[in-house]
Amino acid sequence: MSVLMVESKIKPEGVADVQAGVEKVIVALEAAQPDGIRYASLLQPDGETFVALLQIDDSVENPLVGLPEYRELLEIVEGVRAEPPVVERWTVGGAYRLF
Repeated sequence: MSVLMVESKIKPEGVADVQAGVEKVIVALEAAQPDGIRYASLLQPDGETFVALLQIDDSVENPLVGLPEYRELLEIVEGVRAEPPVVERWTVGGAYRLF
């Protein structure tokens, strides 16, 4: 299993829009209840850097790409990002109820 981490520094004036977009994605995921996926968005203490974590089971296709709310979030982030994103694929070495 692997986890994708995307870190995006957002311009201060765009933080509320990104947070609203994240909330829409969470509502859409809760409604769709896709199997084999875990998703979280975290805001770092600086109040401007979002970290998204996405874990998808090996046999599952990423359901986020099919959600209009997720595509809308990507457009919002693209318009208010202060720096290029940092994208990393992590390998889980061990976890307890997180992944």
